[in-house]
Amino acid sequence: MSAAMLNFETKLTNFGCMQVQIDIAFEQLLKIVKDLPAGKLRILRAEIDKEVKGNKSVNLESLLLDGPVATKKQLEAIGKNRKAINQWRTKH
Repeated sequence: MSAAMLNFETKLTNFGCMQVQIDIAFEQLLKIVKDLPAGKLRILRAEIDKEVKGNKSVNLESLLLDGPVATKKQLEAIGKNRKAINQWRTKH
């Protein structure tokens, strides 16, 4: 697939680094990947596997239970503030 067949946009930053954004259909990407030589395909697969392993899902329950907790003094302040807000709401 030639570069002329792809829509792409190039940006030059102040640091002299070049970024290229290429918009291609999934089918085009799939064809490019399938046309890779075996060695390059193994390298691509290894890189994808590294990314997947780095994105482990987090157990929400564990995250919440292991997170910070309020002290007794903070809970008392929250209670007082809640009571004051409720009293203000009922007056207005």
